[in-house]
Amino acid sequence: MTAEARHWLDLIHGLPLDRTLKIMNVCGGHERSISLAGLRTLLPRKIEIIPGPGCPVCICPEEDLYQAMRLALDEHVLLVAFGDMLRVPVNLPRSQPRSLDAARAAGADIRPIASPMDAVAIARQHPERDVVFFAAGFETTMAPVAALLGQNLPDNLSLLISGRLTWPAVAMLLESEKYAFDALIAPGHVATIMGAEEWQFVTQRHALPAAVAGFTPESLLAAIYSCLRQTLEGRSFLDNCYAEVALPEGNPTAQRLLKNAFDVVDANWRGIGTLQSSGFNLKEVHVSHDARDRFPDHTRASRRRAGEMPPGCACANVVMGQIYPNQCPLYGRGCTPRNPVGPCMVSDEGACRIWWANGVHSQREAPICPE
Repeated sequence: MTAEARHWLDLIHGLPLDRTLKIMNVCGGHERSISLAGLRTLLPRKIEIIPGPGCPVCICPEEDLYQAMRLALDEHVLLVAFGDMLRVPVNLPRSQPRSLDAARAAGADIRPIASPMDAVAIARQHPERDVVFFAAGFETTMAPVAALLGQNLPDNLSLLISGRLTWPAVAMLLESEKYAFDALIAPGHVATIMGAEEWQFVTQRHALPAAVAGFTPESLLAAIYSCLRQTLEGRSFLDNCYAEVALPEGNPTAQRLLKNAFDVVDANWRGIGTLQSSGFNLKEVHVSHDARDRFPDHTRASRRRAGEMPPGCACANVVMGQIYPNQCPLYGRGCTPRNPVGPCMVSDEGACRIWWANGVHSQREAPICPE
């Protein structure tokens, strides 16, 4: 542990905590850093760090995954997607492919990519094929996707967009008044794009302490300390503990790219429902590269439990901070990284996968908050 991290940890241990205080960290990257550094084991027992809705793979609508699968299987497109998306399960009978990986095993041409530019390269390598880039992610992922649309894209490349904005999920939680946390750690990567000031609504509208954090133990501990101090002193403001990267106004160039490429629309979050102004849709000017316009819509067919989590899966509760990952009835039993049932056990930003990778293989009984 560095001297700076030890300094923040000592300050935290010196605080007069007279009750349990719960802090939600929105970002899946934060959850990974917190778990990898073992911060929960170093903090006082009266501090709970709760994973939040910061995993784009976990909340990607099931109908979008189904559409991507059917395009690859029925329309015979060459489909590319970020690697995590390939193993996310869809609610289908066991006799049918239930993930992009399974569709690939059934003969579909589906390829994992690491960068949006990989999609362009593959389309140029295969000018005789229709190539579809299934693009799912939050603002940090959608900004480079938007940048593609400012280039001279190959005519055979189209985009199946499943992008989401991060803040509406937090706003929905706070406005429901059923949230079970005392303070919020705002996502550093998103703040670098959209600006730290985007999270002012947490403190101004809901009087909840908040801090933007980076991904080192030092930055995360500084944010935790700030949230605790604000709570103990009965005040709330947005503290930027990632100021060297996350400017108050964010990245104007990235914001301009997003604005030119996408309309912000109401959008579905898997297992959660439709959130207002939470999704990205391609603007009409880019319709020639919109997979939803170029290919048949396979999502309208009536399917049992379409859009929901698989039976018994509590991923939606984990995403919304209502339970810890190992409180899901399937955690470590029917659901493991090798055989994931729910999306939170698939992605490196999914809380269940992160907890499992860091040695939490047993279930916990006590809930964070009552149903």
